[in-house]
Amino acid sequence: MARPLANTFYESRSLRMFSILMASFLGITLAGCASSKSSVPSYSSSSVNADQFTEGVKTLPASEIKQVNWQEPAAIDSVQSTLPSIPPEALDQSAASVDQLVYLALAQNPRLQALSQELTASQFRVAHIDKLPDPTIGANIFAAPIETAAGSQRANLTLMQRIPWLERLDAQAQQAIIESLAIEQVYEAERLKITADIRSLSYRLFVLEKQIEVNLANDELLQSLIQIANARITAGQASQGDVLLGTLEISRLKEQRLTLNQQVESARSDLNRLIGRPAEHSVATISNLDVVLPDWSHDQLRQIATEQQPDIVAAVLRTEASRWGVEVARLQRRPDFSLSASWYAMDDNRPPSNVVTVGQDAWAVGVQMSIPIWHEKYDAIEQEANAKHFATHATVEDTINRYDALLRDLWEQAKSASETANLYQNTILPLAEQTLKADQQAYSTGTVEFDRVVSDLRNILTLQLEYHRAKGRLATALARIQQAAGADLPLEKNQKPFQP
Repeated sequence: MARPLANTFYESRSLRMFSILMASFLGITLAGCASSKSSVPSYSSSSVNADQFTEGVKTLPASEIKQVNWQEPAAIDSVQSTLPSIPPEALDQSAASVDQLVYLALAQNPRLQALSQELTASQFRVAHIDKLPDPTIGANIFAAPIETAAGSQRANLTLMQRIPWLERLDAQAQQAIIESLAIEQVYEAERLKITADIRSLSYRLFVLEKQIEVNLANDELLQSLIQIANARITAGQASQGDVLLGTLEISRLKEQRLTLNQQVESARSDLNRLIGRPAEHSVATISNLDVVLPDWSHDQLRQIATEQQPDIVAAVLRTEASRWGVEVARLQRRPDFSLSASWYAMDDNRPPSNVVTVGQDAWAVGVQMSIPIWHEKYDAIEQEANAKHFATHATVEDTINRYDALLRDLWEQAKSASETANLYQNTILPLAEQTLKADQQAYSTGTVEFDRVVSDLRNILTLQLEYHRAKGRLATALARIQQAAGADLPLEKNQKPFQP
C-alpha cells in the first residue's frame, strides 16, 4: 500500500503547488503588463504649423522628440463620439437644401463610415501597442521518471515572461498615437471632399435645371414665331421655308433637352451615391443660386490652408510619426529580457537521506537576454527608418506647394467666373434681348427675314446658358476653395460657417 499512498500524496501536493505557482504567475503578469506612460503635454493635431515643423525637424535631436499622451478608448461608441455629430432632424431623405444634403452624406456615405472604422481601429491599436507580450507556460511529463538522489522527477512546469526594452515600447506607442491623429486628418479631408462634391453636384443640378427652363422658354417663343410665320404665309408675305426653319430649330432644342435630361440623371445618380442611397432616389434641387465673389485673397487662403488643411496636417503628423519610427529603429539594438520560473515535481518513494531532502520539489528562477550582435541588420533597420522620415519630410513641402498652387488656380477661376457672370448679366444679355425683341417686331412687319430672328433666338439661348454656367462655375470654385483651405469660410459678411 506504500506506493498508492505516495502517489496520492504526490497528486494532492502537485495540485497545491500548481495553484500557488499560477497565483504567483498571475500577480507577476498583472504587475508587468501595465507599462509606464510618460506624463507629458498632450499633442493636438489642429495646432500643427507646417513652417515651424519644417524648421524643427532638421535640428531636433532624438532625445527631445515631442511626447504625446493618449486616453485609452473604453468602447467603440466612445471613440466614434469624437467625430462630427449629425442632428436627427437633418436626416430627412427628402431634404432640398445643400446643407441638409451635406448632413445626409456625412451620416450615410460608405467611404466616411469606412474611414471612421479605420480611425477607431487605429485608436484601439494605441491601447495595446505598448503592452507586454503574453506570458508563456509549458509543462513536461516524463513517461519514464528521471531518477535523482531526491527522488523520481515525474514532471516540470515552466512559466516565462518576455520583457522587451520598455523605452522601445514607449516609442512605439508615441508613433501609434501620431499615426492615429494622421488618420483622423484623413477622415477630415474626406469629409471636406464629400462636402465640396455635394455642393458642386447641387450647383450643377441647378444649372442644368435652369438650362432646361431656358430651353423650354425658347421653345415656346419659337412656337409663337412659327404661328406668326404661318399667318404671314397665309397672307402671302412669307414662304414655307420660314416654318421649316422654325421647326428645325425646335428639333434642335428638343435634342438639347435630351442631352440636358441625361446630364441631370447622371448628376442625381452621383449625388445619391455620395449620400449613400440608391441611384434612382429622387433629389430636390435648390431653387436659387445667388452667389457673389467673397472678399478673399490668395494670401489669406494660403495662410488658412497651411494651418487647417487636413492633408497638410496629416503630412506633418506622418513626418512626426516617422521621426518616432527612427527612434524605434534605434532602440531595436537594445536587448529583450525573459524571466522564467520552473517547478520540478519530485516523488518521495526513496529512503530518507542525510544529504538531500527526499521528495521535496525543486524550484528554479531564470533570466534570459537577447544578444543583438548582428550590427549590419540593425544598421539597415535604422537606415530604412531614416529614409522613410526624409521621404515624409519632403512630402510636407510638396503638399503645401500643391495646395498653394491649387488655391491660386481656384481663386483665379472664381474671379474669372464672377466677372463673366456680371458681364453677361449687365451687358451681353440685355443687348441680346433688345436685339431679339427688335427683330421680332421687324419680322412681324416683314422688315427682316425669319432666319435672322432664329439666329437671334439661338444666340440668346447660348448666352443664357453661358450665364448660368458662369454662375455655376463661380459657386463650384468657391466650394472647392473651401475644401482646399480646409475651412468652411463664410461667403458673406456676418455669415456663420457651416459646421456639420
